[in-house]
Amino acid sequence: MKIQNKIKAFLLATAFFSLNVMAEKKLEILEEVKPPPKNFESDVVEEPQITITKKGSDTVEEYRINGELYMMKVTPPAGGPSYYLLKEDQDAGWARYDGPSQPLTVPKWVIFRF
Repeated sequence: MKIQNKIKAFLLATAFFSLNVMAEKKLEILEEVKPPPKNFESDVVEEPQITITKKGSDTVEEYRINGELYMMKVTPPAGGPSYYLLKEDQDAGWARYDGPSQPLTVPKWVIFRF
């Protein structure tokens, strides 16, 4: 019981001492920080740019982010089922996926280049 009282007294004294030290410090008022300019634009585009073209009898929708083509949706004529062409990485070709569900993509990283 005596040890608990000593611990409480020590914590109380420490808190009192730290409050005195904080009160003695002179605080400065800093100048106000200006907000970023209103015309600030980031290079990152949040929404893809979609271009719709006709190639033969098929309708092709090209999806681009920051100017890079990453997906195409091909719709054949007469209400045929659409399919998607997705770019898997920078060096490979295109992979075909049927249906609107997200395909399983395996992460690929370049470790070394010779």
